[in-house]
Amino acid sequence: MTAITEKMVVLEIEVPIACFRQSRAREYAETYPVPPPSTVYGMLLSLVGEMDRYKHCGTRLAIAMLTSGNALLSQPQKSTVIRTFRRFKKKDIHDPSNARPDYQELLTDVRFITWVDSGVDNSQPTLSERLQMAFANPSSINRFGGLCLGESRDLVNSVTLLPHNYQSESLQWLVQDENGLLTLPYWVDHVGSQGTRWQRYLILEPNKLSHPPESAWTIIQES
Repeated sequence: MTAITEKMVVLEIEVPIACFRQSRAREYAETYPVPPPSTVYGMLLSLVGEMDRYKHCGTRLAIAMLTSGNALLSQPQKSTVIRTFRRFKKKDIHDPSNARPDYQELLTDVRFITWVDSGVDNSQPTLSERLQMAFANPSSINRFGGLCLGESRDLVNSVTLLPHNYQSESLQWLVQDENGLLTLPYWVDHVGSQGTRWQRYLILEPNKLSHPPESAWTIIQES
């Protein structure tokens, strides 16, 4: 079990609708069942107005899905929609061949908690410290656009700062496991796929652990 320190931030995040598109999905845009660490990291950078994603490499994240006592509500509900996707096959952005309808999976009522620890983040202030500053003095943050988790359409409904001694009856921890069935990115190469970094995870059954187990921590780094 990891000790809770003053440099650690605990946040509850709620997103009404989101799609965490699987990296290898093509015509059918499947979603991961949980937000990947890379996606959560990007949202946290947006929250504090940081555009350089290398700025806080070394930050550690732990993610746990909030569950309900009702087993049917223990995970976000999944649905499928048909929408227009753009793939640039022609230089003319308005060329009709660049747009086509495809199916996309959506998750509804995404609620999770993330623990943010400075880890080996050498920036001053660290990301966890900047998040604390953002809640203490929101007017000090210089940012633009809506706060999203994943696609720009997937707006975050709320981000709540929780106390360090926060406890929940039931959390589903995302933990690293070499035999896990989930392969999630913790660093994404937006130019190509060669630089994307992956880790294998599994989602634990709901339990009463109030602090992240050591296997729940993911270090955000490019290598």
